Amino acid sequence: MKYKTFKNSGLSVSCLASGTWAMGGRGYGEIDHQKAIDAIRKMVELGVNLIDTAPCYGWGASEKLVGEAIQTLDRSKIILSTKCGLINTPYQDPIMGRDSSFKNIIREVEASLYNLQTEYIDIYFIHWPDPKTPIAETMSALNLLKSQGKIRHIGVSNFSIEQIEEAMQYGQIDVQQPPYSMVNQKATELMEWGYAHGIDSLTYGSLGSGILSGAIRKLPNFDKDDIRMTFYDFYREPKFSKIMKLLETMDVVAANHNASVAQVAINWSSTKDFVGTALVGVNTPQQAMENCAAFDFTLTAEEIATLEHTMKELEIGY
Repeated sequence: MKYKTFKNSGLSVSCLASGTWAMGGRGYGEIDHQKAIDAIRKMVELGVNLIDTAPCYGWGASEKLVGEAIQTLDRSKIILSTKCGLINTPYQDPIMGRDSSFKNIIREVEASLYNLQTEYIDIYFIHWPDPKTPIAETMSALNLLKSQGKIRHIGVSNFSIEQIEEAMQYGQIDVQQPPYSMVNQKATELMEWGYAHGIDSLTYGSLGSGILSGAIRKLPNFDKDDIRMTFYDFYREPKFSKIMKLLETMDVVAANHNASVAQVAINWSSTKDFVGTALVGVNTPQQAMENCAAFDFTLTAEEIATLEHTMKELEIGY
């Protein structure tokens, strides 16, 4: 496993992290509870030290699963990140409301600590900007929780440069979590800016919601409410066919290293200085082993150039 030292937080973080959105069991199809727990433990066994979750992933189901998984692990060696400010209720589902008020954050952190069965959260993210709540109010809650030792570092997710700069007027922002992958590089400028200011990135959607795994080669018939159809657009035409062309190039590169397409995608992300760690969802120990082997080889400069030329030629990700 490869590691990078985050600047503002000082954390040493594995270049691959365990994402648990799908483990919430809502919008991603059926999930085997025990296999998911075993997958998290296998990731940690193989060197992954960051596990990311959120209370809105399955109405707390993902946090509870992570909390169960870490009970047999050394908590001091695990970096737990979760989020606040994005809530769903039976009256809002499937639309989630934003509430980063002082009162709600204080409520949410206690629920997350309970679900995760831990006394502190290493990185606490504001999940999405809340247009109804002044950022000064939100940051006052986070600064209080930090002073109490309930959270250790403050992060933002899906924030713009301007929104981060405003938040920084009221406290230190240590990390951010934007979407980034070979098929979505729109946040490159944001991440480069953050890197220059010591704000390292945990990238979500690092395998393009599974399309960069190479396992899906024909347009799937997902349920209309599946997150892969509602939150992402990779499984829609004409983008889907373009990505299939990219996979053909990735197949060649993967063959050069006796690797998988997913490993090529993860390896490629790690070559970017502004990518601190790539969040990847795994549902089985086998997937965990495959993804953790992504750093067993090194992409050549020529291979990276070929991949990026193909992406630009196909107009993918930009």
